[in-house]
Amino acid sequence: MEDITPGSRPPGPLRVGFVPGVMPGKWERAWAEWHRTIRSRRLDLTLVEAADSERLIRSGELDMCLVRGTVDRDGLHVIPLYREVAVAVVAADHPATAYDELRLADLADELDVLAEFPELDLPMAVETVAAGTGYVLVPMSLARLHSRKDVDFRPVIDAEESPISLAWSVDNEDPGAQIFVGVVRGRSPRSSRA
Repeated sequence: MEDITPGSRPPGPLRVGFVPGVMPGKWERAWAEWHRTIRSRRLDLTLVEAADSERLIRSGELDMCLVRGTVDRDGLHVIPLYREVAVAVVAADHPATAYDELRLADLADELDVLAEFPELDLPMAVETVAAGTGYVLVPMSLARLHSRKDVDFRPVIDAEESPISLAWSVDNEDPGAQIFVGVVRGRSPRSSRA
């Protein structure tokens, strides 16, 4: 537990970023449970672009961040949490939608929209796919986030999965960071490791 003496003010909020597709709600609820047992400390959750997440941790603008992909571990603590399945987003009437799952070879003759046009953002790439041009390979949570009636997605079983991790600076000695680590690892205030 955090060391908060009677009559003292609790520290400021713990600033935790999360990338699109990550749903931190269960950890926010668990954090609230922890802080019912001590003087309340707010958790500020902030949606950040994946490309900015590491910079925001290193600059101190965030205390911690739920990140996607690989992270330069130099100067950071990184705890792997889970891996997301890659899916191919295709037009709703695309032949690939006849299958429950795909392989990369099934897409070999198709246009990988983001590989061919890296300047497109994901919403524009999905718009291109909806028009009947190619596919987009993304983690499942991003496919769900950008779901539309005119597109569908299928798991690609031999595509690389996307890791989701919790990262924070090795210089961050905030006890709240350690509590949040416990939260994402499933500990409760009554846990023997709390």
